[in-house]
Amino acid sequence: MVATILSNPIKDQFPALDQMVSGHPLAYLDSAATTQRPVAVLEAMEAFYRHDNSNVHRGIHSLSVRATDHYDDARRQIARFVNASVPEEIVFTKGCTEAVNLVAQAWGRQNLTQGDVIAVSEMDHHSNIVPWQVIAEATGASIEPISVTQKGELDISSLRAVLATGKVKLVAFKHVCNAIGTVNPVSEVAELVSTHGATTLVDGAQALAHIDVDVQALGVDFYAMAGHKVYGPMGIGALFARKELLEAMAPYQVGGGMIQKVTLTSTTYAPVPEKFEPGTPNVPGAIGFAAALDWLSDSGKQRLWNLESELAHQARERLQSINGLRVIGSARETAPIVSFVMEDAHPHDIGTVMDSEGVAIRAGHHCCQPLMDRMGVGSTARASFAAYSTQEDVDALIRGAERVVEIFGGKC
Repeated sequence: MVATILSNPIKDQFPALDQMVSGHPLAYLDSAATTQRPVAVLEAMEAFYRHDNSNVHRGIHSLSVRATDHYDDARRQIARFVNASVPEEIVFTKGCTEAVNLVAQAWGRQNLTQGDVIAVSEMDHHSNIVPWQVIAEATGASIEPISVTQKGELDISSLRAVLATGKVKLVAFKHVCNAIGTVNPVSEVAELVSTHGATTLVDGAQALAHIDVDVQALGVDFYAMAGHKVYGPMGIGALFARKELLEAMAPYQVGGGMIQKVTLTSTTYAPVPEKFEPGTPNVPGAIGFAAALDWLSDSGKQRLWNLESELAHQARERLQSINGLRVIGSARETAPIVSFVMEDAHPHDIGTVMDSEGVAIRAGHHCCQPLMDRMGVGSTARASFAAYSTQEDVDALIRGAERVVEIFGGKC
């Protein structure tokens, strides 16, 4: 396994990784924040700009027709990747954050009222907490937390207790925790929520690059995705939503491209999903997103998962052998994310020293302050692995951690 990782040929497909940082070969371990893009994605987007650049769904000339075909094909590809029943269940957004806000505003305003409860997990990203706080204030609903265990796992007994009140209308939680890597039992949660007549929204930002996502098998109502977390471009994402839910929802943003007929006194909206995509869409982003999913499928997602998991396991084991270092989270199932703290150094200091060694990690609360509070830390340093990661990256991470100990006075 190690020999395979050492000679990982996939890394050569990512131009941004071929550089020196602070005199060292770049060890990019911040993929949970954003993944790098393979040549296949860059070329697909460049080809659009070079040959097909035009607006979609509005022109009859050849460039517009080709652009529309590419855009519609991208939607179909994303639908296939997550096994949506029809492409119309995929709405393009700017990312996961906009997808969650879309549901909060378009579904929440219609379906939530005084006394209703929105259940949100303690491990969720701020972008899956704050939109629900806003809509709760607007509708009179309230927020109830779903607890997280000390291991960093979703407390199913806590969820059962919240659901037992009979007031829960929506449960929002993430598939994979960006801060500590926990993989949540989505299908189990969705089934439990469904039996209580509530709706599920899953933040899938961290899952799509690592785990097979089948929205029909998972039984979820809404599933949010981000292109830049899965080797695609920034500024593009998608929302899966069951078609009957989309059809019952009113748009929360309006403008050109999402209407059938407008008079000065009334408007008829276009069918879904166009009803939720006002204005000029991010066509090259959609093309790049689809190209990234094609690349991931062609590269062998399961094989990449095995590689990433092995590297993360090695990193976790080797980091834990360093005196004064503590890994945060010990869930039974985790994605390739390792979060840790050190006795003698703040995570920001760890990140700075790591960068001086050519290692890119993330330091902070990872937009998960409630989870940090639950785990008893203010912030962590986080190393996250991806398809292009190598054994050398793990070695560089360990050297960086040992350098932190040297500088801040501990002992390795």
